[in-house]
Amino acid sequence: MKFVILGFDGPDGQARRKIHRPAHLANLEPLNRQGKVLLAGPFTDQTGSLIIIEASSLEEAQKFAAEDPYTLHGIFERVEVHPFLQVLPAPPNS
Repeated sequence: MKFVILGFDGPDGQARRKIHRPAHLANLEPLNRQGKVLLAGPFTDQTGSLIIIEASSLEEAQKFAAEDPYTLHGIFERVEVHPFLQVLPAPPNS
């Protein structure tokens, strides 16, 4: 099942982001190696980030988002996790 994680930066998120980026990427890497990170990156207007992952449940996706270094260190002031149904491009095996 796919989930969209929206992380909204706090007031000093951009400055703190650089400090914790290596830990944030290291946190994503195990899922990435498993092919479960479908898309990830920051918004170019510097308001936060978008991450789309595969997870077995909403709870698993929420736990992943809550334990991310950007969340733990306050870069993300607010995080939303939403189940997502991909329509286009058509996912494999659809």
